[in-house]
Amino acid sequence: MKAGATLGAALALMVAASGACVQAAEPAVPALPVVKPIPVKVMVIANFEPGADTGDAPGEFQLWAEREHLDEVIPVRGALHPLRRNGQGLYGMVWGDPHSLVATPDVQLMALLLDPRFDFSHTYWLFTGISGADPQVASVGSVAWARWVVSGDEMREFAPSDTPRGWPYGLFAIGAKAPGELPAAADSFAGMTDTSSLGAAVALNQGLAQWAFALSKDTPLPDSPALAAARARWKGFPQAQRAPFVLMGETLGALRYWHGAGRTQWARDWVKLWTHGQGRFAMTNMESQLMAGTMLVAAQDGLVDMKRVMVLRSASNASMPPPGQSPLASVGDEGPGQVAAYESNYRVGAVVVHHLLADWGRYRDTVPEAGQP
Repeated sequence: MKAGATLGAALALMVAASGACVQAAEPAVPALPVVKPIPVKVMVIANFEPGADTGDAPGEFQLWAEREHLDEVIPVRGALHPLRRNGQGLYGMVWGDPHSLVATPDVQLMALLLDPRFDFSHTYWLFTGISGADPQVASVGSVAWARWVVSGDEMREFAPSDTPRGWPYGLFAIGAKAPGELPAAADSFAGMTDTSSLGAAVALNQGLAQWAFALSKDTPLPDSPALAAARARWKGFPQAQRAPFVLMGETLGALRYWHGAGRTQWARDWVKLWTHGQGRFAMTNMESQLMAGTMLVAAQDGLVDMKRVMVLRSASNASMPPPGQSPLASVGDEGPGQVAAYESNYRVGAVVVHHLLADWGRYRDTVPEAGQP
């Protein structure tokens, strides 16, 4: 054998030995400890709290934490706020705080879902929160049970100056060629070929939503002279002039806080498009789509049952200004509507939560639907 060949063989042996040493030095992956998880009956999920969970100015979660005596605090790794629970089997959690706009709640929800201490396979989920309401459908302080959650994030967009003539706006579905069209072809989007993967709507259990609505539709909701005075400005919008009420209507989630008549019309069209004309836009917010998407992933892994997911949104403001007012003057102006929305959301949601807990022996294995007592 030549000297060069001998040297090559030696080097090869050295490399192989080195690789074996590296592999040998890496410890074996340990098995996860086996725990007996706690079956969770009902979970209430809120989205932000401006301060502490209890004892100060309320946000979306505080009324739940205080009135339902969610006094036991359970830290969850990966979540900004702890999980809370009471002795009746009601659990609750809130995601955001003043420093968490970029820490989206879906990441924290998945941290909770993957916590091995809890069994969510039979859990009823109530996703709550305040929203902007379509004044054609609801008044400030009203509450809507959703049948669909529609995402307003994934789409194609042209600037107004680039929007083709005749289009109502420059927003349209990926895989479509104009507003008002469902995807017809993936159109080279991320290498996709199946248009079904381009969907933007999550269908909830309509039977459960109808059941919850029937159970809670006559719940007295808070009103005030300030709300009544604000409603008087909505001439030509009879639903916006009603005292707060309970309704059924879809929630549209989008990361951008949009406002105005133009975008409200887009939201109506967008929800109608993705629900095939069966749903109606009622509430707009910034997180429902993230929650719904996370629950879909968890359901595919058997962590949750999507038939037990409910979405309840209450109106703290309108999605557009009243007649005669500019969008700039009304954007983010929730005023007395915010406090009313917190209260309305809790009152309506609590009716359903208490009913599920009171008859848990029945509802653990049987999901209620419309027409059931």
